[in-house]
Amino acid sequence: MTKIGIIGAMDEEIEILKDFMIMEDTKNIAGMNFYIGKLKNKEIILVRSGIGKVNAAVCTQILVSNFNVSHIINTGVAGAVHEDLEIGDIVISSDVIEHDFDATGFGYKLGEIPRMDTYIFKADEEMINIAYEASKCETIMHSTKVGRILSGDIFVASPDKKELLWNIFKGYCTEMEGASIGHTSYLNNIPFVIIRSISDKADGTAHINFNEFVLQAARNSSNIVMNIIENI
Repeated sequence: MTKIGIIGAMDEEIEILKDFMIMEDTKNIAGMNFYIGKLKNKEIILVRSGIGKVNAAVCTQILVSNFNVSHIINTGVAGAVHEDLEIGDIVISSDVIEHDFDATGFGYKLGEIPRMDTYIFKADEEMINIAYEASKCETIMHSTKVGRILSGDIFVASPDKKELLWNIFKGYCTEMEGASIGHTSYLNNIPFVIIRSISDKADGTAHINFNEFVLQAARNSSNIVMNIIENI
């Protein structure tokens, strides 16, 4: 049976979905409120994980272990790394990497996780395709790209850091949760996709742009999620 776990890190990233869902119950686990109900006639569990990779990983594991979700979607905002991305554009994950995982002192590549068979966690192809089609809906007036999403416990607001992330990882955008959600989903063999709308350019203006555009960007991402749910 299809049961979709939907994760947003901040209130802004889940409020629209929460308003549209038919609420049946709420459970508080590990300080997180899990909203149980239906959206587009599908069973969903909607949750605000909190910011950062640990919060997101714990949240994902609870969705798997306590709620037996069949799919996981992460919705939210991100900073642009790819030069062609503009504020409001959408990035759908082809795969995800934790860019701040650093075992280079032991001869590993930046981002590579020792003693794991991969550090590049691939999103589900069917969910990617559904998400891409969903991005064409009338409520979305921005361009959509499918590409690599990078995550780290860093709010990137530096042109030098942004350039580094592109040169090393060829990431399209950067945020603080998606790769840990992908990592946890991979370990549990759960299909996932990350949907991010660009809120800032991950440069010296990032903090200003983020505050100005976060609501618009979150709305764009949420619109796509609703269309994905309808078609899973």
